[in-house]
Amino acid sequence: MSLDHLISDTYRALSELDPGSSINLIQGLNLAIVCDQASDSVDRQVYEPLFCLVLQGRKEIVIGPRRIEMRPGSALIVSHDVPVTTRVVEGTQQHPYLALVTRLDIAAIQSLYVEVAHELAPASTTSCIDAGEADEALIEAMQRLLAIRKRSLEAKVLGPLIHREIVFRLLQSHHGGMLREVLRFDGYAGRIAHAVRHIQDHYRERLVVSELAALSAMSLSAFHQQFKTVTGHSPLQYQKILRILEARRLLERGNKTVTDVALDVGYQSATQFSREFSREFGHPPRLRKAAEPASLSKH
Repeated sequence: MSLDHLISDTYRALSELDPGSSINLIQGLNLAIVCDQASDSVDRQVYEPLFCLVLQGRKEIVIGPRRIEMRPGSALIVSHDVPVTTRVVEGTQQHPYLALVTRLDIAAIQSLYVEVAHELAPASTTSCIDAGEADEALIEAMQRLLAIRKRSLEAKVLGPLIHREIVFRLLQSHHGGMLREVLRFDGYAGRIAHAVRHIQDHYRERLVVSELAALSAMSLSAFHQQFKTVTGHSPLQYQKILRILEARRLLERGNKTVTDVALDVGYQSATQFSREFSREFGHPPRLRKAAEPASLSKH
């Protein structure tokens, strides 16, 4: 199965969806088509655990000090919820950046890992995001998943089986090491994943890193080191990014003042919030709110 065949099938699927959207969800398949054009601006967002197969164009992903370039045939694996900066660097209206994305439910694939763990190599990466070349078997599995999109019974019965095969092949891949690590019952990556979820659930609250380290059954120094190694950020930086991104979302809705938004996301000082927002996005929050109409929303 060549990438060209999958590109043709993806364009056919895209023609059945919303042509004006950059992210198109295929209902019932846990599959999305990303179709976008190159831009000078960057996007700050949080990637959830996912697998992304790039079909054409190029995209740049930055996590902490690392820079990952995605090109045709690149297979991206994300094992933890992680803040990233992204930019499409190659893609036009006639020849857009095109990719297939499927979400990875870490809890749901635990049983598969248990079955095959004894046959898998140890993790060769310490980061929660890594990319490598997709092999023919992985490309073929994605093509079969896309092919059943309009056959509801097959999507219901075969869809989960194909997803299981895709995860199996990701677990076997050279760059799937952190995905293997996060599934280990006694692995440090799993403990960091629990810490990440705790921060996400409580990002508005004051974060005491020593308490989070204790919850993760790690010493404070080891927790700091492992958290930053895996996510590219310190725990406090991670929390700040979540606050800032949520604040941006609230400002785009346009129905709250800057001070209200600052308080909603956990800041005690609107001045500090404005300073950190400006540092992150290059302009104060008031300009963001004034520049975008209240009806505009991102999905």
